[in-house]
Amino acid sequence: MVSGLWGKKIGMTQVFSEENAVVPVTVIDVAGWFVTNIKTVERDGYAAVQLGRVKKRYEGVNFSTGWLKKPKSYFSLLREVRVKDKDQQSLPAVGQPIDITTVLEKGLSVDVFGTTKGCGFAGVVRRHGFAGPPKSHGHTMGNRTGSIGFNCSCGSVIKGKAMPGQMGAKKNVSKNLEVIKVDHDAKVVLVKGAVPGKSGSFVFIRRGMV
Repeated sequence: MVSGLWGKKIGMTQVFSEENAVVPVTVIDVAGWFVTNIKTVERDGYAAVQLGRVKKRYEGVNFSTGWLKKPKSYFSLLREVRVKDKDQQSLPAVGQPIDITTVLEKGLSVDVFGTTKGCGFAGVVRRHGFAGPPKSHGHTMGNRTGSIGFNCSCGSVIKGKAMPGQMGAKKNVSKNLEVIKVDHDAKVVLVKGAVPGKSGSFVFIRRGMV
């Protein structure tokens, strides 16, 4: 069995549970993924399934083996998912789409990996949540960092000091999220809570570690 699958984050919404409670969910599109290669221990040294997401212009077109000769022309993304050695016999064949019902189900605990939103160069107020200087009495400090060291050891700055710099665009994971719904017809998965990344970015949904 494949340990997880890739998808595109659509955005967030809310649904109602059976107890009529509002549940915030993230909608992830898992359509358009095909098996493009099977990695085996005997040939490659590890077991994995290579998945490819077809480009928008080829959505709804029957898979052709000719696509594997020029994968960059037909697939917008290629990713590998590791599998256990004992599960190699039950893997789907090359060219078959991934059946999400065999990987995810309602109530399952999953970990979602993604890349956080890139915010560019940010100051300490936005990046680290500094309070900033007083807002009255004509204070001229603005949003500057303030003191970053002390008058000893040649005035060196302590390693790890919170300072302005690149914010976001880092790999992150949200663990132990509950799968609220798996829509096989629409090829979408509803996961409770927020996941890393902006709308339109690709995320990896991994089955919870047992």
